[in-house]
Amino acid sequence: MSKTKSIALLSAGHACVDVHQGAVAALVPFFVAERGYGYAAASGIVLAASALSSVAQPLFGALTDRWAMPWLLPVATLLAGAGIGLCGVSASYTATLAFAALSGLGVAAYHPEDARVARLAAAGGGHRAMAWFSLGGNVGFALSPPLVWAVASLGGLRMSPLLALPALVGCALCLPALRAVRSAGGAAGPAAGGAGGDDVGSFVRLSLAVVCRSVVFVGLSAFVALFAQQRTGGGPVAGTAALFVLYLGGAAGTVLGGRLADRWDRVTVCRWSYLATAAAVAGIVTVPGPALYGFVALASMGLYVPFSLQVTLAQDFLPSRVGTASGVTLGLTVSVGGLAGPLVGGLADATSLRTALAPLALLPLLAWLLLRTLREPAAPRAAADIGPAPGQAAPGPPGAGRAATGP
Repeated sequence: MSKTKSIALLSAGHACVDVHQGAVAALVPFFVAERGYGYAAASGIVLAASALSSVAQPLFGALTDRWAMPWLLPVATLLAGAGIGLCGVSASYTATLAFAALSGLGVAAYHPEDARVARLAAAGGGHRAMAWFSLGGNVGFALSPPLVWAVASLGGLRMSPLLALPALVGCALCLPALRAVRSAGGAAGPAAGGAGGDDVGSFVRLSLAVVCRSVVFVGLSAFVALFAQQRTGGGPVAGTAALFVLYLGGAAGTVLGGRLADRWDRVTVCRWSYLATAAAVAGIVTVPGPALYGFVALASMGLYVPFSLQVTLAQDFLPSRVGTASGVTLGLTVSVGGLAGPLVGGLADATSLRTALAPLALLPLLAWLLLRTLREPAAPRAAADIGPAPGQAAPGPPGAGRAATGP
């Protein structure tokens, strides 16, 4: 199987998993409407999906640094789907939190290993290949609001088991990709590190910037649907449309980020993206009416242009611990944003949703400050250039390196 096809299958499987990750926020308006949850209670469900993931994902990343665990991909996909499918079954708030946490655990187990396999499938882990891989997740996020709306329209939250169906598709898609990578000698061993040393200081600063991004994205994901209903005077369709635009803009931003990084270095692209994001979030809070959707799209693109670039940057800052780097940037720092969700919800309950969302415009500026003096890391040598690990067969021809292209 060609590298392009392998990346495409992994990207499609990634979409199926992130349908369930995006569904958590997409379900919030329905929990508010059907169960009468307040903003803080509704955001607690988002927190439940994020909290366990924030702890577990770096641990799974560390494990994949020591052992290859490709079997995690289908198992984790099923867990992510089962948790979301069960969220609407019980009227118990505690049970709903538990099922959301189960889905978060599946997401946590999936991403570090999938990022490792995608880097191997790209035969060099270039940032454009990672952008195409990340695009699948963005598409999954974008599909979750209309999917949740369609399922809830059939009979409300009690129809939520239908939301587990993408997990079955995801399992079917990842298996041939795993066989292809295994036949090429990639999935059988842990991710090979680069030849350079770890730059822990730069990695920590990058991770803090990703935390700022995460708080903004989770805050918008949890409440932009309800905010759009208030600002436009529309109903659930208006809210679903806003969330769809937020997630779909991420797909465009991810592809754009890979292309911009071909012209400028990744750190520079990330810096400018965060400045643009600050202006876009300010527009969401201040501009009334349908123009809101344009600023949601701009904010989404600004948040996602640096997304895949930050993953490859983290891997290049920690070349000896690629799984850990992936687990932190894809998991811990992203999930920490969920911890801020109840704070935003509590402030909205005490004041207004507009007042609660306004501070989110400041966090991209903080991310810009963290990256302002960060330097682009040297491109790591591919594993084939370094030589085989002890006890392993010599690898095949070196891949395309950092500039590898996706499908």
